[in-house]
Amino acid sequence: MDWYLDRSEQVGDLRRELSGYLTRHAVPGSDAQIADAELIVSEAVGNAIRHTGGPVWLSLAWNTELPVLRVYDIGAGFDTDRLPSPDADPEALLADSGRGLLIIQALAPEVSASMRAHAGVVLSVTLPVPRRTTLSHDPPRRRTSVLPALDEARPEGGFDKETFLRAIVVQLSQTLEASHGPVAAEAAVAQVGTDVGGRMEEEFRAAEGIVGRMTPEQLGRCFVRLKHAIDGGFSVLEATPERIVLLNTACPFGESVQHAPALCRMTSSVFGGIAARNSPTDVAVLLEERIAVGDPGCRVVVSLIPPPDDAAAFAHHYRAPATTDDGS
Repeated sequence: MDWYLDRSEQVGDLRRELSGYLTRHAVPGSDAQIADAELIVSEAVGNAIRHTGGPVWLSLAWNTELPVLRVYDIGAGFDTDRLPSPDADPEALLADSGRGLLIIQALAPEVSASMRAHAGVVLSVTLPVPRRTTLSHDPPRRRTSVLPALDEARPEGGFDKETFLRAIVVQLSQTLEASHGPVAAEAAVAQVGTDVGGRMEEEFRAAEGIVGRMTPEQLGRCFVRLKHAIDGGFSVLEATPERIVLLNTACPFGESVQHAPALCRMTSSVFGGIAARNSPTDVAVLLEERIAVGDPGCRVVVSLIPPPDDAAAFAHHYRAPATTDDGS
């Protein structure tokens, strides 16, 4: 998440938005930690605006247990030597208008500051709010006759929404029936996503004439193409050998997804399955932000290399096969 502030009056709105975001993704019962995080952010932003007189840019990344907030001031910056040490004299700090920095140091697990290349300072603060872990479901792909035929793809590219939704409903029904009753919703959706995503990959390969493993750029185009075909609003923010970052402004399921957030596993399973089939190593998908739980948009990070240990519990994992579906 990112914010731009140029007035101290905006800090209240920032606190409310940040609190909502942290609440949606935090371990249940983290109210006290979220309150601490709100105070940390208020002090960090307030200090930046008061001491630099310029606007402030904030960026929050949450791909490990604790989120990391970075505050970029665009003014002259403050003296990074003013960051208090653990044994600093509180009275001296208060006398030197250091109350905000003292509060940040006391509540945040980690704090650091550095000068930016051209002007200003970036303050990096780890917020004390633990993120919920997730369970991974990586079922083997099944091939069934009810999946869309390749000749059903539209001339302009991709399967249409009706075809996609039909496949979801039928595959979900078969998965639940095969399990002899209701099973965990996310496990069922993961199975359907693996099956349908495989066929969508085949259609994309046929349309683009791709043989062999796809590059990160091709994977990004594949993800966007299949989502746009079903009225999703995905775009690629970043595509590197290490990861693909996608943003989404519209869910293909519309408002109904907020009543069935397990459907987000569809995106994870489709992207993760396709990425794993085109990777020499296992991959992971982090649903960092989700419309289904109230975020204004989705942010999906597809890691093309195994994530570090401190991030593994918050992502869905997909195994790379010995060979890709096209035999390479």
